[in-house]
Amino acid sequence: MLDIHEALRRKRAKYAQLSQQIELLQQAAAKLREVAPLLAEDADEDDAAVLPDLDEQPATKATAANAGAGTSTTVRATVPRWP
Repeated sequence: MLDIHEALRRKRAKYAQLSQQIELLQQAAAKLREVAPLLAEDADEDDAAVLPDLDEQPATKATAANAGAGTSTTVRATVPRWP
């Protein structure tokens, strides 16, 4: 009988620990829901401000290089993507 009671005690302790972790994750999710729209707005503004600059610079350099070298190959600008 001692083994059963010990196993039950361990299971209850594990259940209490998991319950606490679930509560903390739910609190974090609620905070992220509040902040996510703000981050999305900032990301849209940052993308609009940064991406045209990135697209124009390599295209200008490629045009100058192609004009000087006399080649007709097209150089595509790659924009780094965040995972």
